[in-house]
Amino acid sequence: MAAIGVHFGYTCACVAIFKDGRADVVANDAGDRVTPAVVAYRDTEQIVGIAAKQGRVRNAANTVVKVKQVLGRSFDDPTTQAHKSETKCQVKKPYYEITAGEQSEYVAPEEVAKLIFHKMKETAQSALGSDVTDAVITVPFEFAHAQKRALREAAEAAGFHVLRLIHEPAAALLAYNIGQNCSSGKSHVLVYKLGGTSLSVTVLQVSGGMFRVLNTHTDHSIGGESFTQALAQHLAAEFRRTFKHDVSSNARAMLKLMNGADMAKHSLSSLGSANCFVDSLHDGIDFECSISRARFELLCSSLFNKSIQPIRALLEDTGLSTSNINKVVLCGGSARIPRLQQMIRDMFPDVELLSSAPPDEVIAVGAALEAGLLVGRDNLVPEEESVTVDVSATDILVKEMDESGAEVFTVVLPSGTPLPARRHHTMSGPGKLSSLCLEIYQRFVMEQPEKLAKVLKKKALTLGQVDGSVHASFVEQSTGRSEVVTIAAAS
Repeated sequence: MAAIGVHFGYTCACVAIFKDGRADVVANDAGDRVTPAVVAYRDTEQIVGIAAKQGRVRNAANTVVKVKQVLGRSFDDPTTQAHKSETKCQVKKPYYEITAGEQSEYVAPEEVAKLIFHKMKETAQSALGSDVTDAVITVPFEFAHAQKRALREAAEAAGFHVLRLIHEPAAALLAYNIGQNCSSGKSHVLVYKLGGTSLSVTVLQVSGGMFRVLNTHTDHSIGGESFTQALAQHLAAEFRRTFKHDVSSNARAMLKLMNGADMAKHSLSSLGSANCFVDSLHDGIDFECSISRARFELLCSSLFNKSIQPIRALLEDTGLSTSNINKVVLCGGSARIPRLQQMIRDMFPDVELLSSAPPDEVIAVGAALEAGLLVGRDNLVPEEESVTVDVSATDILVKEMDESGAEVFTVVLPSGTPLPARRHHTMSGPGKLSSLCLEIYQRFVMEQPEKLAKVLKKKALTLGQVDGSVHASFVEQSTGRSEVVTIAAAS
Protein backbone atom coordinates (compact mmCIF):
# COMPACT_ATOMS: atom_id res chain seq x y z
CA MET A 1 0.00 0.00 0.00
CA ALA A 2 1.39 3.40 -0.99
CA ALA A 3 1.67 6.37 1.34
CA ILE A 4 3.24 9.83 1.22
CA GLY A 5 5.64 11.87 3.30
CA VAL A 6 5.59 15.64 2.85
CA HIS A 7 8.13 18.14 4.11
CA PHE A 8 6.64 21.64 3.81
CA GLY A 9 9.50 24.04 4.48
CA TYR A 10 9.69 27.81 4.72
CA THR A 11 11.07 28.17 1.18
CA CYS A 12 10.67 24.72 -0.44
CA ALA A 13 8.51 21.61 -0.28
CA CYS A 14 9.41 18.01 -1.00
CA VAL A 15 7.34 14.84 -1.32
CA ALA A 16 8.40 11.20 -1.02
CA ILE A 17 6.33 8.10 -1.65
CA PHE A 18 6.50 4.82 0.23
CA LYS A 19 5.86 1.81 -1.97
CA ASP A 20 7.11 -1.78 -2.01
CA GLY A 21 9.13 -1.25 1.15
CA ARG A 22 11.04 1.78 -0.16
CA ALA A 23 10.73 5.53 0.33
CA ASP A 24 11.77 7.70 -2.61
CA VAL A 25 11.52 11.39 -3.35
CA VAL A 26 9.71 12.07 -6.63
CA ALA A 27 10.26 14.87 -9.12
CA ASN A 28 7.63 17.44 -10.01
CA ASP A 29 6.45 18.30 -13.52
CA ALA A 30 9.54 20.51 -14.04
CA GLY A 31 11.83 17.58 -13.24
CA ASP A 32 12.91 19.01 -9.87
CA ARG A 33 12.85 16.90 -6.70
CA VAL A 34 12.34 19.96 -4.51
CA THR A 35 9.60 22.52 -5.26
CA PRO A 36 9.82 26.19 -4.24
CA ALA A 37 7.04 26.94 -1.72
CA VAL A 38 5.97 29.92 -3.81
CA VAL A 39 2.48 30.68 -5.12
CA ALA A 40 1.83 33.27 -7.84
CA TYR A 41 -1.63 34.59 -8.65
CA ARG A 42 -2.43 35.62 -12.20
CA ASP A 43 -5.68 36.63 -13.89
CA THR A 44 -7.37 33.24 -13.91
CA GLU A 45 -4.85 30.82 -12.40
CA GLN A 46 -2.57 30.06 -9.50
CA ILE A 47 0.96 28.89 -10.22
CA VAL A 48 2.99 26.91 -7.70
CA GLY A 49 6.71 26.22 -7.75
CA ILE A 50 9.65 27.23 -9.92
CA ALA A 51 7.59 29.18 -12.47
CA ALA A 52 6.06 31.24 -9.64
CA LYS A 53 9.50 31.89 -8.15
CA GLN A 54 11.08 32.93 -11.45
CA GLY A 55 8.07 35.08 -12.37
CA ARG A 56 8.30 37.01 -9.11
CA VAL A 57 10.45 39.63 -10.85
CA ARG A 58 7.42 40.77 -12.88
CA ASN A 59 4.66 39.77 -10.46
CA ALA A 60 6.10 40.39 -6.99
CA ALA A 61 2.97 42.04 -5.57
CA ASN A 62 0.90 38.93 -6.29
CA THR A 63 3.46 36.27 -5.37
CA VAL A 64 3.36 34.73 -1.90
CA VAL A 65 6.61 33.39 -0.41
CA LYS A 66 7.40 31.89 3.01
CA VAL A 67 3.73 31.43 3.92
CA LYS A 68 4.74 28.90 6.58
CA GLN A 69 6.06 31.81 8.65
CA VAL A 70 2.51 33.06 9.31
CA LEU A 71 0.46 29.85 9.34
CA GLY A 72 -1.43 29.61 12.61
CA ARG A 73 -0.08 32.93 13.90
CA SER A 74 -2.11 36.00 14.86
CA PHE A 75 -1.73 39.21 12.89
CA ASP A 76 -0.12 40.91 15.90
CA ASP A 77 2.49 38.18 16.33
CA PRO A 78 6.02 39.67 15.88
CA THR A 79 6.81 36.98 13.29
CA THR A 80 3.73 37.97 11.26
CA GLN A 81 4.70 41.63 11.45
CA ALA A 82 8.25 40.83 10.32
CA HIS A 83 6.83 38.79 7.42
CA LYS A 84 4.56 41.70 6.49
CA SER A 85 7.49 44.13 6.34
CA GLU A 86 9.66 41.80 4.23
CA THR A 87 7.21 40.46 1.65
CA LYS A 88 6.42 42.33 -1.56
CA CYS A 89 2.86 40.97 -1.39
CA GLN A 90 0.53 43.16 0.68
CA VAL A 91 -0.57 41.57 3.97
CA LYS A 92 -3.93 42.78 5.28
CA LYS A 93 -5.17 41.38 8.57
CA PRO A 94 -4.89 38.37 8.34
CA TYR A 95 -4.90 37.89 4.54
CA TYR A 96 -2.75 38.52 1.49
CA GLU A 97 -4.16 41.18 -0.84
CA ILE A 98 -4.00 39.91 -4.42
CA THR A 99 -4.72 42.17 -7.41
CA ALA A 100 -4.06 39.76 -10.26
CA GLY A 101 -7.51 40.16 -11.84
CA GLU A 102 -9.73 43.18 -12.36
CA GLN A 103 -10.29 43.63 -8.65
CA SER A 104 -8.55 42.79 -5.41
CA GLU A 105 -9.20 39.60 -3.51
CA TYR A 106 -8.07 38.49 -0.09
CA VAL A 107 -6.37 35.13 0.31
CA ALA A 108 -5.79 33.45 3.68
CA PRO A 109 -2.37 31.89 4.43
CA GLU A 110 -4.09 28.51 4.84
CA GLU A 111 -5.39 28.79 1.27
CA VAL A 112 -1.86 29.44 -0.02
CA ALA A 113 -0.55 26.46 1.95
CA LYS A 114 -3.36 24.29 0.55
CA LEU A 115 -2.20 25.03 -3.00
CA ILE A 116 1.36 23.98 -2.14
CA PHE A 117 0.12 20.76 -0.52
CA HIS A 118 -2.05 20.12 -3.57
CA LYS A 119 1.04 20.49 -5.78
CA MET A 120 2.79 17.86 -3.64
CA LYS A 121 -0.22 15.55 -3.95
CA GLU A 122 -0.29 15.95 -7.74
CA THR A 123 3.45 15.25 -7.91
CA ALA A 124 3.09 12.03 -5.93
CA GLN A 125 0.05 10.88 -7.91
CA SER A 126 1.84 11.50 -11.20
CA ALA A 127 4.74 9.30 -10.08
CA LEU A 128 2.46 6.54 -8.79
CA GLY A 129 -0.04 6.65 -11.63
CA SER A 130 -2.89 6.47 -9.14
CA ASP A 131 -4.56 8.48 -6.41
CA VAL A 132 -3.02 8.36 -2.93
CA THR A 133 -4.15 10.29 0.14
CA ASP A 134 -2.51 8.77 3.24
CA ALA A 135 0.29 11.10 4.35
CA VAL A 136 2.60 12.01 7.19
CA ILE A 137 3.43 15.73 7.42
CA THR A 138 6.53 17.11 9.12
CA VAL A 139 6.56 20.13 11.43
CA PRO A 140 9.37 22.09 13.11
CA PHE A 141 9.93 21.14 16.74
CA GLU A 142 9.19 24.69 17.91
CA PHE A 143 5.76 24.88 16.23
CA ALA A 144 2.95 25.73 18.66
CA HIS A 145 -0.37 23.86 18.68
CA ALA A 146 -2.13 26.50 16.54
CA GLN A 147 0.58 26.32 13.88
CA LYS A 148 0.41 22.52 13.77
CA ARG A 149 -3.36 22.64 13.48
CA ALA A 150 -3.19 25.17 10.61
CA LEU A 151 -0.66 23.01 8.74
CA ARG A 152 -2.80 19.89 9.22
CA GLU A 153 -5.96 21.66 8.07
CA ALA A 154 -4.23 22.98 4.94
CA ALA A 155 -3.04 19.47 4.08
CA GLU A 156 -6.51 18.03 4.64
CA ALA A 157 -8.07 20.78 2.51
CA ALA A 158 -5.73 19.70 -0.30
CA GLY A 159 -7.14 16.17 -0.11
CA PHE A 160 -4.65 14.44 2.18
CA HIS A 161 -5.65 12.04 4.92
CA VAL A 162 -3.09 13.08 7.53
CA LEU A 163 -1.96 9.98 9.41
CA ARG A 164 0.31 11.94 11.72
CA LEU A 165 2.38 15.06 12.18
CA ILE A 166 5.97 14.28 13.14
CA HIS A 167 8.80 16.60 14.10
CA GLU A 168 11.45 17.28 11.49
CA PRO A 169 14.40 16.02 13.60
CA ALA A 170 12.60 12.71 14.20
CA ALA A 171 11.94 12.34 10.46
CA ALA A 172 15.64 12.92 9.76
CA LEU A 173 16.56 10.10 12.16
CA LEU A 174 13.99 7.75 10.60
CA ALA A 175 15.48 8.39 7.15
CA TYR A 176 18.80 6.97 8.36
CA ASN A 177 17.14 4.14 10.31
CA ILE A 178 18.54 5.52 13.56
CA GLY A 179 17.03 3.93 16.65
CA GLN A 180 14.97 1.41 14.73
CA ASN A 181 16.93 -1.62 15.98
CA CYS A 182 15.43 -1.06 19.46
CA SER A 183 18.73 -1.82 21.19
CA SER A 184 18.93 -1.20 24.92
CA GLY A 185 21.89 1.17 24.75
CA LYS A 186 21.58 4.95 24.68
CA SER A 187 23.15 7.21 22.08
CA HIS A 188 23.12 10.92 21.32
CA VAL A 189 22.40 12.31 17.87
CA LEU A 190 22.71 15.91 16.72
CA VAL A 191 20.40 16.97 13.88
CA TYR A 192 21.71 20.03 12.04
CA LYS A 193 19.14 21.62 9.74
CA LEU A 194 19.98 24.70 7.69
CA GLY A 195 17.07 25.64 5.45
CA GLY A 196 16.25 28.65 3.35
CA THR A 197 15.39 31.03 6.18
CA SER A 198 16.26 29.29 9.43
CA LEU A 199 18.82 27.25 11.32
CA SER A 200 17.72 24.50 13.69
CA VAL A 201 20.05 22.40 15.84
CA THR A 202 18.57 19.60 17.94
CA VAL A 203 20.16 17.08 20.30
CA LEU A 204 18.23 13.85 20.77
CA GLN A 205 18.76 10.87 23.01
CA VAL A 206 17.98 7.59 21.26
CA SER A 207 17.15 4.60 23.43
CA GLY A 208 15.27 1.42 22.58
CA GLY A 209 13.54 2.91 19.54
CA MET A 210 12.48 6.04 21.48
CA PHE A 211 13.60 9.56 20.62
CA ARG A 212 13.84 12.17 23.35
CA VAL A 213 14.70 15.79 22.54
CA LEU A 214 17.26 16.98 25.08
CA ASN A 215 17.67 20.49 23.72
CA THR A 216 16.99 22.49 20.60
CA HIS A 217 17.98 25.86 19.15
CA THR A 218 16.29 27.72 16.30
CA ASP A 219 17.55 30.90 14.66
CA HIS A 220 15.45 32.60 12.00
CA SER A 221 18.13 35.21 11.25
CA ILE A 222 20.34 32.86 9.24
CA GLY A 223 19.62 30.51 6.35
CA GLY A 224 20.30 29.81 2.70
CA GLU A 225 18.84 33.13 1.66
CA SER A 226 21.54 34.86 3.73
CA PHE A 227 24.20 33.29 1.49
CA THR A 228 22.22 34.14 -1.65
CA GLN A 229 21.91 37.74 -0.47
CA ALA A 230 25.67 38.01 0.13
CA LEU A 231 26.37 36.67 -3.35
CA ALA A 232 23.77 38.98 -4.93
CA GLN A 233 25.37 42.00 -3.24
CA HIS A 234 28.74 40.93 -4.66
CA LEU A 235 27.22 40.65 -8.14
CA ALA A 236 25.71 44.14 -7.76
CA ALA A 237 29.16 45.48 -6.82
CA GLU A 238 30.69 43.78 -9.88
CA PHE A 239 28.01 45.31 -12.12
CA ARG A 240 28.68 48.74 -10.61
CA ARG A 241 32.42 48.33 -11.12
CA THR A 242 32.03 47.25 -14.75
CA PHE A 243 29.14 49.41 -15.97
CA LYS A 244 29.16 52.29 -13.46
CA HIS A 245 25.49 51.72 -12.55
CA ASP A 246 24.33 51.08 -8.97
CA VAL A 247 21.38 48.68 -8.93
CA SER A 248 21.47 47.93 -5.18
CA SER A 249 18.39 50.10 -4.55
CA ASN A 250 16.48 48.81 -7.60
CA ALA A 251 14.11 46.14 -6.22
CA ARG A 252 13.44 44.50 -9.59
CA ALA A 253 17.12 44.34 -10.54
CA MET A 254 18.03 42.88 -7.14
CA LEU A 255 15.33 40.21 -7.51
CA LYS A 256 16.93 39.24 -10.82
CA LEU A 257 20.34 39.09 -9.16
CA MET A 258 18.89 37.01 -6.29
CA ASN A 259 17.52 34.49 -8.79
CA GLY A 260 20.88 34.33 -10.58
CA ALA A 261 22.82 34.11 -7.32
CA ASP A 262 20.54 31.32 -6.07
CA MET A 263 21.22 29.18 -9.14
CA ALA A 264 24.97 29.86 -8.93
CA LYS A 265 24.98 28.97 -5.23
CA HIS A 266 23.40 25.60 -5.94
CA SER A 267 25.92 24.89 -8.71
CA LEU A 268 28.83 25.71 -6.39
CA SER A 269 27.85 22.86 -4.06
CA SER A 270 29.05 20.42 -6.74
CA LEU A 271 31.28 22.52 -9.04
CA GLY A 272 34.40 24.61 -8.52
CA SER A 273 32.92 27.60 -10.33
CA ALA A 274 29.58 28.79 -11.68
CA ASN A 275 28.50 31.27 -14.30
CA CYS A 276 25.78 33.80 -13.48
CA PHE A 277 23.93 35.42 -16.38
CA VAL A 278 21.16 38.00 -15.97
CA ASP A 279 19.27 39.20 -19.04
CA SER A 280 18.68 42.97 -19.24
CA LEU A 281 19.65 43.73 -15.66
CA HIS A 282 19.62 47.52 -16.05
CA ASP A 283 18.94 49.83 -19.01
CA GLY A 284 18.97 46.84 -21.35
CA ILE A 285 22.44 45.76 -20.22
CA ASP A 286 22.99 42.01 -19.94
CA PHE A 287 25.24 40.95 -17.08
CA GLU A 288 27.48 37.90 -16.91
CA CYS A 289 29.86 37.01 -14.11
CA SER A 290 31.83 33.91 -13.15
CA ILE A 291 32.00 32.98 -9.45
CA SER A 292 34.49 30.52 -7.99
CA ARG A 293 33.70 28.37 -4.99
CA ALA A 294 36.64 29.99 -3.17
CA ARG A 295 35.18 33.47 -3.76
CA PHE A 296 31.75 32.34 -2.56
CA GLU A 297 33.25 30.84 0.60
CA LEU A 298 35.15 34.07 1.28
CA LEU A 299 32.02 36.19 0.80
CA CYS A 300 30.06 34.00 3.23
CA SER A 301 32.80 33.16 5.75
CA SER A 302 31.24 35.19 8.58
CA LEU A 303 27.81 33.71 7.81
CA PHE A 304 29.24 30.19 7.88
CA ASN A 305 30.77 30.91 11.28
CA LYS A 306 27.42 32.19 12.51
CA SER A 307 25.77 29.03 11.21
CA ILE A 308 27.85 26.64 13.30
CA GLN A 309 28.40 28.73 16.43
CA PRO A 310 25.14 27.58 18.10
CA ILE A 311 26.28 23.94 18.09
CA ARG A 312 28.81 24.28 20.91
CA ALA A 313 26.53 26.52 22.98
CA LEU A 314 23.66 24.03 22.64
CA LEU A 315 25.86 21.11 23.68
CA GLU A 316 27.17 23.08 26.65
CA ASP A 317 23.62 23.89 27.77
CA THR A 318 22.75 20.22 27.43
CA GLY A 319 25.75 19.13 29.49
CA LEU A 320 27.37 17.29 26.58
CA SER A 321 30.61 17.65 24.66
CA THR A 322 31.26 16.90 20.99
CA SER A 323 32.70 13.52 22.06
CA ASN A 324 29.34 12.57 23.60
CA ILE A 325 27.64 12.79 20.18
CA ASN A 326 27.47 9.48 18.31
CA LYS A 327 26.07 10.71 15.00
CA VAL A 328 25.42 14.02 13.23
CA VAL A 329 22.60 14.19 10.68
CA LEU A 330 22.63 16.97 8.09
CA CYS A 331 19.38 18.24 6.59
CA GLY A 332 18.09 21.37 4.90
CA GLY A 333 19.16 22.56 1.45
CA SER A 334 22.04 24.73 2.70
CA ALA A 335 23.61 21.77 4.51
CA ARG A 336 24.78 20.73 1.02
CA ILE A 337 27.44 23.48 1.04
CA PRO A 338 30.86 21.75 1.12
CA ARG A 339 32.54 24.38 3.32
CA LEU A 340 29.83 24.08 5.97
CA GLN A 341 30.07 20.30 5.93
CA GLN A 342 33.83 20.53 6.43
CA MET A 343 33.44 22.93 9.36
CA ILE A 344 31.05 20.50 11.03
CA ARG A 345 33.41 17.57 10.35
CA ASP A 346 36.22 19.55 11.98
CA MET A 347 34.02 20.08 15.02
CA PHE A 348 33.16 16.35 15.23
CA PRO A 349 36.33 14.65 13.91
CA ASP A 350 35.49 11.21 15.35
CA VAL A 351 31.74 11.24 14.75
CA GLU A 352 29.83 9.75 11.82
CA LEU A 353 28.47 12.59 9.68
CA LEU A 354 25.36 11.42 7.83
CA SER A 355 24.88 13.28 4.56
CA SER A 356 24.57 10.50 1.96
CA ALA A 357 20.91 11.33 1.38
CA PRO A 358 20.39 14.78 -0.19
CA PRO A 359 19.91 17.09 2.83
CA ASP A 360 16.93 18.87 1.29
CA GLU A 361 15.15 15.52 0.73
CA VAL A 362 16.00 13.55 3.87
CA ILE A 363 13.12 14.86 6.03
CA ALA A 364 10.52 13.95 3.38
CA VAL A 365 12.05 10.45 3.13
CA GLY A 366 11.73 9.99 6.90
CA ALA A 367 8.10 11.12 6.78
CA ALA A 368 7.36 8.64 3.99
CA LEU A 369 8.95 5.80 5.99
CA GLU A 370 6.75 6.72 8.95
CA ALA A 371 3.72 6.76 6.65
CA GLY A 372 4.68 3.30 5.40
CA LEU A 373 4.81 2.00 8.97
CA LEU A 374 1.38 3.40 9.73
CA VAL A 375 -0.47 2.04 6.69
CA GLY A 376 1.47 -1.18 6.28
CA ARG A 377 0.08 -3.11 9.24
CA ASP A 378 -3.30 -4.84 9.40
CA ASN A 379 -5.98 -3.39 11.69
CA LEU A 380 -3.66 -0.69 12.98
CA VAL A 381 -5.14 2.54 14.26
CA PRO A 382 -2.25 4.98 13.73
CA GLU A 383 -3.03 7.22 16.67
CA GLU A 384 -2.89 4.23 19.02
CA GLU A 385 0.40 2.96 17.56
CA SER A 386 2.63 5.54 19.22
CA VAL A 387 3.04 7.05 22.63
CA THR A 388 2.66 10.82 22.66
CA VAL A 389 4.55 12.57 25.41
CA ASP A 390 3.67 16.17 26.29
CA VAL A 391 6.70 18.38 26.80
CA SER A 392 7.26 21.86 28.13
CA ALA A 393 7.04 24.29 25.20
CA THR A 394 9.04 26.97 26.99
CA ASP A 395 11.85 27.38 29.48
CA ILE A 396 10.54 28.10 32.98
CA LEU A 397 12.90 30.40 34.88
CA VAL A 398 13.21 32.12 38.23
CA LYS A 399 14.84 35.53 38.63
CA GLU A 400 17.30 36.08 41.45
CA MET A 401 20.00 38.59 42.41
CA ASP A 402 23.69 37.69 42.61
CA GLU A 403 26.12 39.08 45.20
CA SER A 404 26.64 42.25 43.19
CA GLY A 405 22.90 42.89 42.93
CA ALA A 406 22.69 41.97 39.24
CA GLU A 407 19.67 40.06 37.92
CA VAL A 408 20.29 36.39 37.22
CA PHE A 409 17.83 34.09 35.43
CA THR A 410 18.00 30.40 36.32
CA VAL A 411 16.32 27.82 34.07
CA VAL A 412 14.45 25.43 36.36
CA LEU A 413 12.38 23.58 33.74
CA PRO A 414 14.02 23.59 30.27
CA SER A 415 11.87 23.51 27.14
CA GLY A 416 11.40 19.97 25.86
CA THR A 417 11.15 18.51 29.38
CA PRO A 418 8.63 15.60 29.35
CA LEU A 419 5.55 16.43 31.44
CA PRO A 420 4.53 16.10 34.17
CA ALA A 421 7.86 17.19 35.66
CA ARG A 422 9.16 18.42 39.00
CA ARG A 423 12.28 20.44 39.77
CA HIS A 424 13.68 21.61 43.10
CA HIS A 425 15.54 24.91 43.50
CA THR A 426 16.95 26.34 46.74
CA MET A 427 17.43 30.07 47.26
CA SER A 428 19.33 31.79 50.00
CA GLY A 429 20.20 35.32 51.00
CA PRO A 430 22.36 37.22 53.48
CA GLY A 431 21.26 37.57 57.11
CA LYS A 432 17.81 36.71 58.35
CA LEU A 433 15.06 37.01 55.76
CA SER A 434 11.44 36.93 56.81
CA SER A 435 10.21 36.64 53.22
CA LEU A 436 11.30 36.89 49.62
CA CYS A 437 9.83 38.26 46.41
CA LEU A 438 10.07 35.69 43.65
CA GLU A 439 9.42 36.25 39.96
CA ILE A 440 8.75 33.29 37.67
CA TYR A 441 9.29 33.65 33.92
CA GLN A 442 8.84 31.68 30.73
CA ARG A 443 11.00 31.99 27.64
CA PHE A 444 10.34 30.84 24.11
CA VAL A 445 13.24 30.01 21.81
CA MET A 446 15.45 33.06 21.12
CA GLU A 447 13.10 35.44 22.94
CA GLN A 448 13.40 37.53 26.08
CA PRO A 449 11.96 36.01 29.29
CA GLU A 450 8.29 36.87 29.87
CA LYS A 451 7.04 37.26 33.44
CA LEU A 452 4.43 34.69 34.47
CA ALA A 453 3.95 35.64 38.10
CA LYS A 454 5.34 37.61 41.01
CA VAL A 455 4.85 36.04 44.42
CA LEU A 456 5.88 36.92 47.97
CA LYS A 457 6.64 33.70 49.85
CA LYS A 458 8.97 31.84 52.16
CA LYS A 459 12.36 30.50 51.34
CA ALA A 460 12.60 27.41 49.09
CA LEU A 461 10.86 26.39 45.95
CA THR A 462 9.76 23.30 44.06
CA LEU A 463 8.40 23.85 40.55
CA GLY A 464 6.18 21.35 38.75
CA GLN A 465 4.37 21.55 35.43
CA VAL A 466 1.42 19.52 34.19
CA ASP A 467 -1.46 20.29 31.79
CA GLY A 468 0.40 23.47 30.87
CA SER A 469 0.08 24.95 34.37
CA VAL A 470 3.00 25.75 36.66
CA HIS A 471 2.68 24.71 40.30
CA ALA A 472 5.11 26.43 42.68
CA SER A 473 5.50 24.89 46.11
CA PHE A 474 7.40 27.01 48.66
CA VAL A 475 9.00 25.47 51.74
CA GLU A 476 10.74 27.31 54.57
CA GLN A 477 13.64 24.96 55.30
CA SER A 478 14.07 25.90 58.96
CA THR A 479 10.46 25.18 59.94
CA GLY A 480 9.14 22.98 57.12
CA ARG A 481 6.16 25.31 56.55
CA SER A 482 4.93 25.13 52.94
CA GLU A 483 2.50 26.81 50.58
CA VAL A 484 1.49 26.17 46.95
CA VAL A 485 0.78 28.69 44.19
CA THR A 486 -0.62 27.63 40.82
CA ILE A 487 -0.02 29.65 37.66
CA ALA A 488 -2.72 28.49 35.27
CA ALA A 489 -2.05 27.86 31.59
CA ALA A 490 -3.30 30.50 29.20
CA SER A 491 -6.62 29.48 27.69
